[in-house]
Formats: sequence, structure tokens, C-alpha cells
Amino acid sequence: MSAVMKDHEGDTRIKTKWWASRIAIYAALITWAIVCLFPIFWTITTSFKLAPDVMKGNLIPWVDFTPRWKGWESIGVSPRLIGEVSTVREEFLKRFWNSTVVAISASLLAVILGSLAAYGLSRFNYRFGFMRNSDISFFFLSQMILPPVVLALPFLVLYKSLALLDSRVGLILLYTLMVLPIVIWIMRDQFQGIPVELEEAALVDGLGIWGSFFQIVLPIALPGMVAAFILSLVLCWNEYFFAALLTATNATTLPVMVASQTGSQGINWWSMAALSSAAILPLVIVAIFLEKYIIKGMAAGAVK
Repeated sequence: MSAVMKDHEGDTRIKTKWWASRIAIYAALITWAIVCLFPIFWTITTSFKLAPDVMKGNLIPWVDFTPRWKGWESIGVSPRLIGEVSTVREEFLKRFWNSTVVAISASLLAVILGSLAAYGLSRFNYRFGFMRNSDISFFFLSQMILPPVVLALPFLVLYKSLALLDSRVGLILLYTLMVLPIVIWIMRDQFQGIPVELEEAALVDGLGIWGSFFQIVLPIALPGMVAAFILSLVLCWNEYFFAALLTATNATTLPVMVASQTGSQGINWWSMAALSSAAILPLVIVAIFLEKYIIKGMAAGAVK
């Protein structure tokens, strides 16, 4: 009876391999999570350090160093200064507002225009010279290969002639062009994953092209649009090169302010860390609340 209750040697070997693979997978995932989250941990903790703590490389709060509001005081948002008038805080809020307006506006505009373009590429046949739909789609995506520095002088001259330098409108238009290719590519896959028969049935019912698009296709493709919007938002929010090149005072964004935390005495790591933490927080909140849409959007169209 005892021999019957014992696991077979082959079963034991299979269980051992299964547990070994599970342990290896979770160990790899935990290691990767630590690697990915460490820069965020370092940034947040640095915003609470004094200069000696930064130079010594102290990492663990209340063990290696005692947290202080040094970094947050430098941008006027510490508990001690929050009720007082602060020109530095006003400057920070202005840059934060510029980043918010530019990133959200450009992302929304790119999603609207990119969705319409992607829908046309997925439902209709186009011919532009030797180019067909697949060639046109690749042409859009290939624009992301072009280094931004190549476009610096042309955009500088163009924006000067159009009086768009140091304006939020100029950045919105440029950022829209910047993220439009990847929005078109993502949404094209989304629309190709939606059966054409659904639209044909809607056309039979008398909805028309636009009616079937807004009432049938758009709700199904909404998760993909949200995923494209979030990706565009991240790219626009973090963009530095064109913001530094085309703005000076009125439309300067948060990444430019973060990069400006240098002087003759060196880099103000605590100020830069506080600004970086404030810049990271909105994206983290957006990702948490829209996580299900991101997953659905990235998975949609993968299996047809």
C-alpha cells in the first residue's frame, strides 16, 4: 500500500523540473523588475537627499541617510513652502502646464488623424505611383528612422518664418507629426483585426461609411486607440530636443527645465531628481488607471 501511495520516479522528476523552471522564471522576472524600477527608486530617493548624501551614493532612506525636503524645496513644493509665494514654484507649474497641454493636444490630434489614415489604409486600396497600401504604411513608419537633428535647421527656419517659435501651437504641430507614424501603424493593425463583414452588415442596415465607422468600428478599436494615445503621450511628454531648440521662455516644457538644473557649481541632483519625480508621476497615474486598455490595445490584432 505504501508503494502505491509513493510518486513514480518519472513523476518526481517532472515535478522537480516544473518547480525549477518556475523558480528560474520568477527569479528572472524579479531581477528584471528590480533593474527597471531601480532608476525610479534612485530618482525619488535622491529628491530627499542632501548634497553629501548624493555624493556618497547613499541609497536606503533612514538607513544610509535621513530624508530631507531639499529637492522639493528647490522647486517650491515642499510642505514648508507650499503656502508661501514662490517664483520657482510658479515657473515649475508653468513648465508642467506647458508639457501637459502640448503632450495631450498632440497625442489627441495624432490619434484622430492617425486613426482616419489607418482606417483608409486597412479598408481601401490606394495607388501613389509605384506605392501601394503596404508601401505607404511603411513610408509613414520610416519617418521615425530620420534623426531629429537632421530636421533641426529646416524646422527652425520654417517656424521663424511662420512666427511659431516659442509657442505651444508650434510644439503641438511638430509633436503630432512626430508620433503620427507609429499611431498609423498601431491603428492599421487594429482595424485589420476587425471583420469587414460587420461593416458590410451596417451598410446594409443603412448606416453608411461614417455611420459604420463611428458606431461599429470605433467602439471595437477603442482599446487600441487608448494604447496609441498613451504611447504618443509618453513620447511627447519626454521629448527634449525640439522643445529646447524651438522654445525660449513662454512654451518651455518640463524636460527642458529638468535639463537646466546645471550651473557653474555642478549639477543640482536633488532639484533634477525632484523635477524628474514630478514628471514621472502623471505618466504612472495614467498607466495605472488605463492599464486594461493598454493590454487590450496591444493584444488586439495579434490573433486573427
